[in-house]
This record gives sequence, C-alpha cells and structure tokens, in this order.
Amino acid sequence: MTDTNIINPKKTSLFKKLLVTLAVIIAVFLIIVALQPADYRVTRTGTITAPPEAVFAQVNDFHNWEAWSPWAKLDPAAKNSFEGAASGTGAVFTWAGNKKVGEGRMAVTDSHPNDLIRIKLDFIKPFPSTADTEFTFKPQGNQTAVTWSMSGRKGFISKAFCMFMNMDKMVGGDFERGLASLKSVTETAAKK
Repeated sequence: MTDTNIINPKKTSLFKKLLVTLAVIIAVFLIIVALQPADYRVTRTGTITAPPEAVFAQVNDFHNWEAWSPWAKLDPAAKNSFEGAASGTGAVFTWAGNKKVGEGRMAVTDSHPNDLIRIKLDFIKPFPSTADTEFTFKPQGNQTAVTWSMSGRKGFISKAFCMFMNMDKMVGGDFERGLASLKSVTETAAKK
C-alpha cells in the first residue's frame, strides 16, 4: 500500500530549485530596470518655408493645434477646453479622449516671440506623468527650422515599460507627423 500523503523528496527539491531560479530572474530583472536611465529626451526638427513669426503663431496658440497636432485626428470627439491666457505664457489646454489620446493638460510656461515656447505637459491617463516640451524657431533664409522636443523623468514602472518600448520610437513618429502638418498648415497660410 502506498501512502499518498508522503512527499516525494525529488519533486520537492526540484520545486525549490525552480522557485529559487524564478526569484533570481525576478531580482536580476528588477536590478536591470532600476539601473536604466531615469531621464529621457525626444527631439525632432523640421524646416518650414515661412518666417519664424508665422510658425511661432501656430504653436503659441493652443486653439491652432487642432489643425496640425498629430493627436487631434486620433479622437475628433475628445473633450477639449482652454483656460488662462488666449495664447502664450499662461495659456492652458486640457483634453479627455479615447485610449489613443488619453487625458491631460498642457500649460505654456515660457513664450519668447518668434524664438522659444516651453510647455509643461501633464498626462493623467493612460498613466500619470509629467514632461517638459519645448519648441525653438531658428530663421534660415526664407525658412524656419523648428525643433520640437520633450523631456522628463521615468519612474520605475516607466523604466520597465521602456525596456520593451523605446520612448523615442513611440513619440518621435508623432513629432514627425506633427511637424509635417505644421509645415503644411503654415506654408498654406503664408501663401494667402
């Protein structure tokens, strides 16, 4: 007669080894995530055939963003609101939309005509985070070089996420599409 209540030492030893191996793998992963850089920066530059003041005007007023923002077309039904100044320093734009655009708030913190715009970007959904966005405008003959950048710090969860998804690849393409749309909108308006 075999006692089914007797624990098989070989199976117990194998189970313990598996648990230890799993614990080591998890610990190594957590260490690798913790050692990832906390800071990130995504930058794209485009050239627009228009003077800096024309390009600046499109970016400095959140009301104009619907025409060129790469995210505006992802959810035409998003709930948008404007607060504070009409444009420039103190202007605020909030949105709440589908899962493609999420929910958040942008506020112009610094606006130097035809030269520089800084925006504080607060994401609420799909996950909370804060980033600093900057647009610079440099004249180049009859064109303007526009540089759009975003920088911030990644928390532990964001570091883990970025092990599998590159922030530059995630956002860089959106910046490229946005700059192409900004070019189209600005150049069309300049021809009128």
